[in-house]
Amino acid sequence: MIDINTVARIRAAADIVQVVGEFVSLRKSGANFKGLCPFHDEKTPSFMVSPAKQICKCFSCGKGGDAVKFLMEHEQFSYVEALRWLARKYGIAVEERELSDEEKAAQSAREAMFVVNGWARDFFVQSLRESAEGAAIGMTYFRQRGLRDDIIRRFQLGYSPSSRHALSSAATEKGFQRKYLIDTGLSIEGHDGRLIDRYYGRVIFPVFTVSGRVVAFGGRTLLSKEEQKAKSIGKYINSPESDIYHKKDELYGLFQAKQAIAKYNKVFLVEGYLDVISMFQAGVENVVASSGTSLTSRQVRLIHRFTENVTLLYDGDAAGLHAALRGVNMLLSEGLNIRVLTLPEGEDPDTFAQGRSPEALREYIDASETDFIT
Repeated sequence: MIDINTVARIRAAADIVQVVGEFVSLRKSGANFKGLCPFHDEKTPSFMVSPAKQICKCFSCGKGGDAVKFLMEHEQFSYVEALRWLARKYGIAVEERELSDEEKAAQSAREAMFVVNGWARDFFVQSLRESAEGAAIGMTYFRQRGLRDDIIRRFQLGYSPSSRHALSSAATEKGFQRKYLIDTGLSIEGHDGRLIDRYYGRVIFPVFTVSGRVVAFGGRTLLSKEEQKAKSIGKYINSPESDIYHKKDELYGLFQAKQAIAKYNKVFLVEGYLDVISMFQAGVENVVASSGTSLTSRQVRLIHRFTENVTLLYDGDAAGLHAALRGVNMLLSEGLNIRVLTLPEGEDPDTFAQGRSPEALREYIDASETDFIT
């Protein structure tokens, strides 16, 4: 699939410290680097990365290898997919022959779901930016929330047309199999057997893996509370659990935040999509969200791979404080350092961040966050 000379160039360009550092927070340890193993749960780092040997190895579970092997194990990539990922990272052009129908049919269902999610992300982005409806409804909503164009692009926000069949019909015409549209949750099978778009008439928030693949979507309705109640629909709907998406394993915003988390050795933990995006826009880029769910042990361990320092940032009311405290036991049991920052009553991270300059926001955080034990 990829010629041998290109493979050699990719392998020669790949730096194991840079590659592993995309997924694990590494600290210098002599001539090597050390971090928490991404392949099993641990509190004391036993995962070593050797720049001299260009390999990594966990001295507890034994997993490791070179950059290609690491990506195959961590991201569940095939050999060719790992090479493609490295080629993109290092700007190496890869020429491949067109897959035959038999080879396309042989691709894994898991990869097919990632492909259809990536296409859907592009569909939603195009609908937001290039359709009259998207501009009038979706973009107007994001503008009202104070979001800049660069931030809308950074988080790849989109809009799903109000037609109940727009995405499903376009995907079918594109040749995507009905099975994968249903399995990813993009479409729902109606009583008459016709596919219905799950997110029609909603603004879209793609959810990314640590490596940047689209694993799920969140959709927010723009109907009023009265209209939502009358139609018995929720403000947000999210992708269902699938072979590629397990909500308890993902943190919204981690793909965009991971470099800032490593830089500051700290992460702010908030509740929702717009909390993350508004904080990021205000200059606090080391921020992630549990996406409206109670914090899970797997999310805590994912955080620990990047930093030991967590600040819980929630709404300034009793419910917000309660939410901030729900995950404390898990954070403490993982050995993390916890600080708590509660906002003035009536404020949430979204509105609070938008009402202040980056300097004022940082000053408030520095002056107001409190050690949890204290």
